[in-house]
Amino acid sequence: MSDPQLVYYTAFIRSLQPILCISGFSRGYVSFEDAVFFLQALVLCVIINNKCSPPGTVSRRLPPPYIKVAPAGTDYKILCRCKRICYAQTGLRETGKMIKVSPSILAADFSALIKDINDVKNAGAEYLHVDVMDGVFVPNISIGIPVVKSLRKATDMFLDVHLMIDRPQRYVKAFCDAGADLVTFHLEACQPQDIFEAITVIKLCGKKAGLSLKPKTPAVTLLPYISMLDLVLVMTVEPGFGGQSFMHDQLPKIASIRQMIDNVNPTCELEVDGGIDSETSKLVKDAGANVLVAGSAVFGREDRKAAIEAIRNA
Repeated sequence: MSDPQLVYYTAFIRSLQPILCISGFSRGYVSFEDAVFFLQALVLCVIINNKCSPPGTVSRRLPPPYIKVAPAGTDYKILCRCKRICYAQTGLRETGKMIKVSPSILAADFSALIKDINDVKNAGAEYLHVDVMDGVFVPNISIGIPVVKSLRKATDMFLDVHLMIDRPQRYVKAFCDAGADLVTFHLEACQPQDIFEAITVIKLCGKKAGLSLKPKTPAVTLLPYISMLDLVLVMTVEPGFGGQSFMHDQLPKIASIRQMIDNVNPTCELEVDGGIDSETSKLVKDAGANVLVAGSAVFGREDRKAAIEAIRNA
């Protein structure tokens, strides 16, 4: 990693692990994992405030995180952790963001792809969602850099590129250069230091950076990175294949992430991908999402304008 402070931060966290175990952080009130996440967020507040603002931007001072001590009880779940570790509460604010629809070309007809893209553009879609899969991080293979280059030549739509690939830090610059406007990659696909590297590379390319979470990944894992992001993507299906059913148990996580965003980085967008249609879109909007990815619910309909309006206005 290029920034020595981040190296020191990693060593600092590791050095505290034995102390945390001995001090009883994991005995009933706050688990050891919670304590580590708390320290990560605390140290990163200092680093981000002083060193990690992208070039040409004004650094925003972030409030330090705090732990609301509450017994985990017998029903200790991810949502409980998200409620206990959070940034200092300032009250939820209205986001003021309009609802955006991002049709996923994974559900389009690739023999008439440009026609389908023009259809959704004329139907009012704000983004175009491009799913990139490598057959390693997810059990499927889709498209890559050459297709993104071709899309950039064929449309002026905002290209919302979602990398479901292993070690994405190796390729984020190539996708930026290919014409992506937003590059989102998975937190689970690389090590923490590589996440910082990938976000920095995307920002230096002048593009927007997003981070995505699989359904089983807790919301609290975003804390070290959320102030640096332009978008958070919550998967409401297991990534890899289209047409899956919406996972309703992800709604509390979406709400928790919305609270984090409003408290730490209000300009960040919250996107949801998986099983979105005119019925589930209302659920995720009520939970705080403002960018909705839809595949078959848009491209599988004859009247795509009506489909997009139904998702946006549900």
